Amino acid sequence: MGKRLKPVPKFANEAAERAFWEKNDSTAYLDWKRAQPAVFPNLKPSTQTISLRLPQHLLDSIKTAANARDVPYQSLIKVWLQEKLRGS
Repeated sequence: MGKRLKPVPKFANEAAERAFWEKNDSTAYLDWKRAQPAVFPNLKPSTQTISLRLPQHLLDSIKTAANARDVPYQSLIKVWLQEKLRGS
């Protein structure tokens, strides 16, 4: 028989819940061995700005290709990188 878990209290708001979990160990309240991964399909992935030096002729070619597709060139670069990583 496993350890008896404490009931998770009802919280008045998110701030009260945050304060509670900052001071209490969740293992006394939750059986993490039964936890399952959560999927949040509508979350926008975080991005990070990078600096990438390209030869001018290459950047011009990318901008021309993006203009022909009526998309921003940075977006086209991201699509091409993602396609390459997927092996397309």
